[in-house]
Amino acid sequence: MQALTFQDLNLNTPLLNALEDLGFQTPTPIQEQAFSSIMSGRDVVGIAQTGTGKTFAYLLPLLRMLKYSKQKNPRILIMVPTRELVVQVVGEIEKLTKYINIRVAGVYGGVNINTQQVELNRGLDVVVATPRRLYDLVLRRAIQLKSIQKFVIDEVDVMLDLGFKFQVTNILELLPENRQSIMFSATMTENVEGMIEASFKAPEKISVAVSGTPLENIEQIGYKLPNFNTKANLLKHVLAENETYHKVLIFIGDKRIADRLFDSLNSEFPGEVSVVHTGKSQNYRLNSVQEFDAGETRIMIATDVMARGLDIEHVSHVVNFDTPNYPENYMHRIGRTGRAERKGRSILFTTEKEQNHLEAIEALMQMKVPQHKLPKEVKISKELIPEERPRAIEINNPNKESEEAGPAFHEKKDKNKKVNLGGSYRREIAKKYKKPKTRGDKNANRRRKK
Repeated sequence: MQALTFQDLNLNTPLLNALEDLGFQTPTPIQEQAFSSIMSGRDVVGIAQTGTGKTFAYLLPLLRMLKYSKQKNPRILIMVPTRELVVQVVGEIEKLTKYINIRVAGVYGGVNINTQQVELNRGLDVVVATPRRLYDLVLRRAIQLKSIQKFVIDEVDVMLDLGFKFQVTNILELLPENRQSIMFSATMTENVEGMIEASFKAPEKISVAVSGTPLENIEQIGYKLPNFNTKANLLKHVLAENETYHKVLIFIGDKRIADRLFDSLNSEFPGEVSVVHTGKSQNYRLNSVQEFDAGETRIMIATDVMARGLDIEHVSHVVNFDTPNYPENYMHRIGRTGRAERKGRSILFTTEKEQNHLEAIEALMQMKVPQHKLPKEVKISKELIPEERPRAIEINNPNKESEEAGPAFHEKKDKNKKVNLGGSYRREIAKKYKKPKTRGDKNANRRRKK
């Protein structure tokens, strides 16, 4: 059977020309299946693995239906969890609308809200936003949502994990009832299903892969390692082969550990390493992603927030420096490599404490991650970093048996040894100052004076 091309879809000439300039000819399965459903105007929920072209799956039909207008308020609202995703989606829209006159802008935190408000006041057709900044602009009355015809929420499970449930819920309530709602995600959780049931009208569900199914074109291997320093030693060993490991994305759950690894790798590979997490400034994060995407840096260290939706081309390897406690996060991490049907490789480091996390990942994927032995050249370190060392026993531990005072204990001064005398104390004070027993009882006051 001959493969479907973009020419076979109901796309107009400007969009086809833009796709031709980008070198795209054949739609991915999720793009092919979602196109007619979204074009029909009904609500759609799409489940597809990361790297399968979800962004174009909703952008192409929405832009195909969007007609030229001079109205001030936006007609399409796209909500994504992170600033980086806003920038990426806006960039994809600009590529697709190369031959179309459409006004688009992205709004996100970390930059001047007044500048974004001025841009919104000029009038827009499409707004791409993070939930918190969008809600702040709504409260300022800088944007009106009453004219929204198409609403897209991408990676909604990440938004809920990041604590945006309040903003997302309130934005959904402000949107007009007569709208088309579209949701795309790589996983389906109970919270997401609850939101679909509450805010979507008989949505058509499209799934091109079972949630949690690993991409077949990603080769996965694992190592059982004791601690941070041994992991760093193995990482330096494999990264020395710069031709094989030419574009490596390293994921870590904790930003403090990410900074510590950056210091360790940067001393070994100066100028080749960057790090991005929520503790970095907006400009720093964007510049680091752009430099890595352009090949100016070879290695990028990132936290899990960055694992969702970033479209970085030709990532040769994904290294899971730790084993995430949510198995879905592992799927999103490894989805950064092997994109667009290319071959990808993933390496997973697991400590003894993370063994349960590994088993949960394997249960979700319904397959084992092949374990490799540590190369003889790699040194096993016994030195623990501060985050790995046992915590000191708390002084006021309720479980301790001894009640003896510690060395910092001292007796209170006499003036600080007052005891709460309760009602009797108040009665004595009342006698001293001849206060009435009952407020407003004049007769009582007269009897006291006699």
